[in-house]
Amino acid sequence: MSFTVQQIAEALGAQAAGDTSITITGAAEPADARPTDLALASTPAYAEKLALGAARAAMLWQGADWQALGLKAAIFAPRPRMAMSGLTAKLDPGQGFGEGIHPSAVIDTTATIAPGVSVGPFTVIGAQVEIGEGSVIGPQCFIGQGARIGPNAYLRDKVSIGARCTIGARFIAQPGAVIGGDGFSFVTPEVSGVEMARKTLGDQGDAAAQAWARIHSLGAVTIGDDVEVGALVTIDSGTIRDTVIGSGSKLDSQVHVGHNVRIGRDCLLCGQAGIAGSTVLGDNVVLGGQAGVSDNLKIGNSVIATGGTKILSNVPDGRVMMGFPAVKMDTHTEMYKASRRLPRLARDVDALKKKAVSKDGPSD
Repeated sequence: MSFTVQQIAEALGAQAAGDTSITITGAAEPADARPTDLALASTPAYAEKLALGAARAAMLWQGADWQALGLKAAIFAPRPRMAMSGLTAKLDPGQGFGEGIHPSAVIDTTATIAPGVSVGPFTVIGAQVEIGEGSVIGPQCFIGQGARIGPNAYLRDKVSIGARCTIGARFIAQPGAVIGGDGFSFVTPEVSGVEMARKTLGDQGDAAAQAWARIHSLGAVTIGDDVEVGALVTIDSGTIRDTVIGSGSKLDSQVHVGHNVRIGRDCLLCGQAGIAGSTVLGDNVVLGGQAGVSDNLKIGNSVIATGGTKILSNVPDGRVMMGFPAVKMDTHTEMYKASRRLPRLARDVDALKKKAVSKDGPSD
C-alpha cells in the first residue's frame, strides 16, 4: 500500500505543503521514521525528534514551520488525534484474511451468507444464521443458531457469537471475544447468606449453607451499529430479555457485561471494566480501566468513572465519579487531601496531649 502526501491530505480533509507527490507507505514516530514514512509530529515536543529519523514528510500542527524542521512536505492537522483516525484507517494493511469461503469452514445449509462475505478456516456457522454483505469472519470463529450479523462486520480469529444474538452493521470483534455466553445467575432454595448480608449491610444472620441452582438464559444479546469489542470481551445473554449494547459503543479488552445489562449509545468502556447484571447505562458513559458497576443500578447519560472506580449506587446525568465506594471526583479529591494530612494531624494531637500532661500533671 502506498499513497502520495496529497492523497493522504485529501482523505483527511487537511492541508498539505511542499512536495506533495512524495510516496508514503507507512506511519512512524519521528525518531523511527524511514524516508517513505509519514512522521507523526503533531506537537513541538515530538517535532524535536525529527532529526533522529529519516522522514521527508510529517503530520504537523497548524502553523508549524515545516521547512525549518528539514522536511520536504507536511500535512497540517487541526485536530491531530482525529486525523490519526483517518490516517490509520487508510494505512491499515489488515490481517491478510483470504477472500471467499475457506473449504475447511463448516456452514449449515440453512445459513444465509450474503455476497462478498469472507469466511476463514475452521469456522463454524450454525443453522438459520444470517451474515450481511461484505462481512469478514476470521478463522476458528463460531456463530450459533439463529444469530444475525449485519453488513460489513469484521470478526477477528476465535470470536464466538451465541445463538439468537442480533448484531448491527459494521461490528468489529477482536480475538477471543465471546458474545452471548449464559449469564452468571444462581439461586438457593431458601434465603442465602448473600441475600441477608445485602439486606442488613453486614450480617448474614442464621442463613444456612446451601447448594446453588442455575437460572438459565432464555434471552440473547442485541448489539447496535458501529460497535467494537476488544480481545476477550465477554457479554452475557439476558435471562428473559436480551442484554443490549447501543450503537457506537466501544468495549476495550477484557471488559465484562453481565446479563440483562443495557448500555446506551456511544459509551466507552476501558480495559477490565465490569458491569453487573441488570444495570442500565445511559448514552456517552465512560468507564475507566478496572472500573466496576454493581447490579441493578441506573447510570445517567455522560457519566465518567475514573480508573478503578467502584460504583455502588445510582449516578445522575453528567457526574464524574472516583474512588471506592464512588463519590463525586471533587469530593474524592478533598477526601484524599484530608487523608494525606491525617499523620500530621495525629502528631499534632499527640504533641498537644503531651503538652497538656506536662502542664497540668497526670490525671487521676
